[in-house]
Amino acid sequence: MLFTQLGLCEPILKAIEDQGYTSPTPIQAQAIPIVLQRKDVLAGAQTGTGKTAGFTLPLLELLNQNPTKGKPKVRALILTPTRELAAQVAESIETYGKYLSFKSCVIFGGVGINPQKAILKKGVDIVTATPGRLLDLMSQGSINLSDIECLILDEADRMLDMGFIHDIKRILKVLPKDKQTLLFSATFSDEIKKLSDGLLHQPELIEVARRNTSSEQIKQIIHYVDKDTKKALLTHLIHEEKWTQVLVFTRTKHGANKLSEHLNKNFILSAAIHGNKSQGARTKALADFKAGKIKVLVATDIAARGIDIDLLPHVVNFELPNVPEDYVHRIGRTGRAGNNGVAMSLVCGEEMQMLEDIETLIKKDVEVIEIDDFTSVQKKVSPPKQGGNRGNQRGNSKPRNDRGGRTNADRKHSRNENGSSRKEEHSNSGDSRNRNDGRSRNNDSRANSNDSRNRNDGRSRNNDSRASSTDSRSRNEGRSRNADSRANSNDSRSRTDGRPRNNDSRANSNDSRNRNDGRSRNNDSRANSNDSRNRSDGRSKNNDSRSKSSFSSSTSSSKDNKPSSKPSAKRRPANY
Repeated sequence: MLFTQLGLCEPILKAIEDQGYTSPTPIQAQAIPIVLQRKDVLAGAQTGTGKTAGFTLPLLELLNQNPTKGKPKVRALILTPTRELAAQVAESIETYGKYLSFKSCVIFGGVGINPQKAILKKGVDIVTATPGRLLDLMSQGSINLSDIECLILDEADRMLDMGFIHDIKRILKVLPKDKQTLLFSATFSDEIKKLSDGLLHQPELIEVARRNTSSEQIKQIIHYVDKDTKKALLTHLIHEEKWTQVLVFTRTKHGANKLSEHLNKNFILSAAIHGNKSQGARTKALADFKAGKIKVLVATDIAARGIDIDLLPHVVNFELPNVPEDYVHRIGRTGRAGNNGVAMSLVCGEEMQMLEDIETLIKKDVEVIEIDDFTSVQKKVSPPKQGGNRGNQRGNSKPRNDRGGRTNADRKHSRNENGSSRKEEHSNSGDSRNRNDGRSRNNDSRANSNDSRNRNDGRSRNNDSRASSTDSRSRNEGRSRNADSRANSNDSRSRTDGRPRNNDSRANSNDSRNRNDGRSRNNDSRANSNDSRNRSDGRSKNNDSRSKSSFSSSTSSSKDNKPSSKPSAKRRPANY
């Protein structure tokens, strides 16, 4: 098929002929007739397939079919994600519309806004813009978009990645609803299809290349090399292979600057292009690269979106991209318009997982080439396992008092039962029983009498109940904290039924009982009677009940009470 068969006017065909083209690319052959029918289009084509001309040529034809009189109005709006791409599209419009009387302009950030206002004030037919600067002009009332006939979104996938979707929606609100909309994308992802549902009206679907595939015109090569040797290897390749034009990709702006400085020090003319560079510096670097004034252009992924060189022979991935799809974007800068190209990647050990992801995406293994004195032996590794022993380790930590420090509760042994309870019980009497029926932790109950019983029926933690009498029972059933109760009477009972604190009740009796009916913590009840019982039926923590005489039973709820006697030197920490 020839361009003359696509229904384009003579001035446009003449401009195409001036560029040396006679036949359209696949995306151009499919898109141009559909656009000329004023239908919405959703087109997916890889970088370098000629998609820019695929929408600029029919756009110029449509505007030429319906010329306006008087001062030009903005009739077509083209949105791009980056300044470089906006400049490239504007250049395409100037190239193919040079024999037409249309006026166009390009607006983007990084340069003064006043000159752009002046151009818009004179009147233009076509505006190519980045979303941010366009919104600035809209907010200042410097541009009128009410006469838009055609909206074109170029590199829509990148605009999604850069978060421009909200800006695009704001722009759409002021555009006429009966406009024609064209959505072109370097890749044709499921997200792009979803986006088109809200932007396009019954669009024609065009997809000339499979998603996320690399061109067969591009020879892909890998060099395994240590990270610190990458600069030396790149310098060696440029000198030895006598490369005259190579585009090098880095992941960061800082890395691009450092690499460019290194190459210049080694007598290889180069320049860096990225978002931190001024627009003037970026434009000059790109122009010098196209003109052959510099051999190497070091770029980040975003800045490289506007680079369009048909005969670019070499692309080097100095660092692999974090996103596998960006690899396809990068190497697509070479091997354009049916020409052959070489895409080389310098891969170090820490990039092996990225390489695996890329090869999975493109469904092929990239050829590996070794170079003496530079190649390092690499092995593909699996990503590290996540997690580890970071679960609930509370059972292994030492108990803390109310001030956050360590308590003086002593433990001789600890045991974890059923994943949630730990207790230690020692019996040196004729009839001692220790029961743990709840979720208790670090319970230390010791009985040294003929008939002492220590029971934990709730959720007690760090209970230390010790009985040294004939039949002593101490009960904690409440919600008291740090209770220190001591019994020194004949028949006294101290009972706490709520959530008391700092209770100090002391009774000395033959039959004294101390109860806490809540949730007790750090209870130190010491009974010295013949009939004392220590029982924790609630959710007690750090209970220390001890009986060492013929009769006593008590409970106290103070936070800061210290035990009346020092712990035995033979006792060990609770987490021993």
